[in-house]
Amino acid sequence: MDDAILSLTQPKVRALSLETIGMTKIFGPLVALDDVSLKIEAGSFHALLGENGAGKSTLVKCIMGFYQADGGSLLLGGGEVNVRNPRDARAMGLGMVYQHFTLAPCLTGAENLVISRADAPTFINWAREKKRLDAFLERMPFRAPLDVPVSSLAAGEKQKLEILKLLYLDQRLLILDEPTSVLTPQEADEILGLLRGMTERKEITVVMITHKFREVTAFADSLTVLRRGRMVGAGKVADIPTEEMARMMIGDTQIAARAIRSQNAAGETVLELAALVAKGEEDKDVLDRVNLKIRAGEIVGVAGVSGNGQSQLVEALSGQREIADGRILVRGRPFEPTRDAFFKLKIFGLPEEPLKNAAVPRMSVAENMAFRSFDRPPNAKFGWWLSAAPMRARARDLISRYRVKTQSPDTPIGDLSGGNVQRAVLARELSDEVDVLIVANPCFGLDFASVAEIRAQIMEQRNRGAAVLLISEDLDEILELADRVAVMSEGAISYVAPVGETDRATIGMHMAGHA
Repeated sequence: MDDAILSLTQPKVRALSLETIGMTKIFGPLVALDDVSLKIEAGSFHALLGENGAGKSTLVKCIMGFYQADGGSLLLGGGEVNVRNPRDARAMGLGMVYQHFTLAPCLTGAENLVISRADAPTFINWAREKKRLDAFLERMPFRAPLDVPVSSLAAGEKQKLEILKLLYLDQRLLILDEPTSVLTPQEADEILGLLRGMTERKEITVVMITHKFREVTAFADSLTVLRRGRMVGAGKVADIPTEEMARMMIGDTQIAARAIRSQNAAGETVLELAALVAKGEEDKDVLDRVNLKIRAGEIVGVAGVSGNGQSQLVEALSGQREIADGRILVRGRPFEPTRDAFFKLKIFGLPEEPLKNAAVPRMSVAENMAFRSFDRPPNAKFGWWLSAAPMRARARDLISRYRVKTQSPDTPIGDLSGGNVQRAVLARELSDEVDVLIVANPCFGLDFASVAEIRAQIMEQRNRGAAVLLISEDLDEILELADRVAVMSEGAISYVAPVGETDRATIGMHMAGHA
C-alpha cells in the first residue's frame, strides 16, 4: 500500500507528544526537580505517579508555564518550545484540569465556554455562538448541560464541562490532576473511558496524576514514576505489576503489614445517631434526619461524594456544629459532645486535616499530646497547677510507641510532616482505652508508609472492641477497612449494607443518588 492510500486509511493525528529533557527546578536549598527526562507519545494515556512531594506538581507547573525551569528543555510535537506562562501553554495546545473546579458557578456552561476563549468578543452574538457550540458538541464523545448555571450541576457534569472547555479551546494534550476525587465510581470510569477512547483515536494525549492504581491499570497505557524529584521508573502499564509501581514510588521505606481483621462478632450498639438534623447557610438542612448505628468491634464506613454532609456530620459529633434536632446516643444514653463527656465515655477522634482541626501548630509536640489530660494528674495538681515534666515524659513514650519522627518533644508540631502530625494526634487519641473512634479522611495526602500504619491502627482499635465510624471520600479505603458501608447523599444516609454483600457499582449508584 503506497503512502497516499495509507494516509487516507489512518486517522489524522491531532494529539501532541511531550518530552522533557533534564528538567530541573530549585527552590532555595530544595531541589524539587532533579534532571527529569520523560517521553510521552502522541495519543497515549499516560499516568504520572509519585508520593506527595515527589515533584509531580512542580513538573506539570513547569510544563504549563506556572514555573520557569532552572535547567532542561521541553519538546512538544518533537520541537523545542519555551512556555513562559500559562497563556503560552494554552496557545500551544496544553490544557489542565485541576483537582478543584475552575468554572464560574453563577454562569451557564455555554457562558463559561465562550468567555474562556482568548478571542471572546466584548459583545456576544449568542445565536451565532450557540450554533458554534452545537457543532462543537456534535464532534464530542460526551456532553454536559450548557443552558443552566454551573452551580446546579452534579460533580460529574462539572468535571465533564471542565474537560469540554479544554477541548473547545482546542487543547490537544490534557493534564488531569486527580480528576476523579469528586466523582462516583461510575462517573470516574465513564469520563476516563471516554478520554481513553479519544486517545486511541489520536485526538488528544492525556497525562493523569493519580494515586489510584485501579485507574492506572484500567485506563493508562504508559506511566512515569517520580520520587524525591527524580524519575525512578517508566514503562508500559501492562508490563509493571502494581506492587512494582508502589515499590518504585516509596523506594526502600518499610511499609507496615496490611491491617488484619479479626473475626470476632460485633457486639452491642455503642454509638447511635437518631434522626440527627443540623442547619447550614440560610437555615438549610445540611444533615437531614441522619440515622446510623455502630456496634462494638465494627467499622462503619460512610462513603459519599464531597459536599453531601460528611464534614458537617463530623462537626456535629465533635461539638463544632449545633444539632437542631435528633439525638446522639452512647450505649443508649443521650450524649452531649463536651470535653468531659468525651473523656468519661472514652470517645476519641481524628478529624480531617489534623494540623488545622486537632492541633495548635505553634505549640510543642508534648503540649499537643497533652490536650486530653493536661489538667489531670500527673500533669496537673488541683486542676490548674501544670507540670511540664510529666507531659514531656508521656510524650517521649508516645513518640517512641507510635514512631513519630520529631527532633524532640519540644518541637512545634507544625514543623512535622503531614504523616507525623497524623501519627502524633493518633498517639494522643489512641493511647488510652477507646470505646468509640471517629475518624475523617484519615489518610488524605499521606505517603504509602503512613497510610499503612494509620489504617493498621484503626483496625487494631476495631479488633479490640471499639465502635469505629470512618468517614472517607476514598471508597477503596472504606472497602478495605469497613465491616459495613453507609452512603451519605444530600445530607442523609441513603444506603447501608455489609461490605461483603455489596459492590462498587451499587455503592456508586447510591452516591450519585440514582438508586
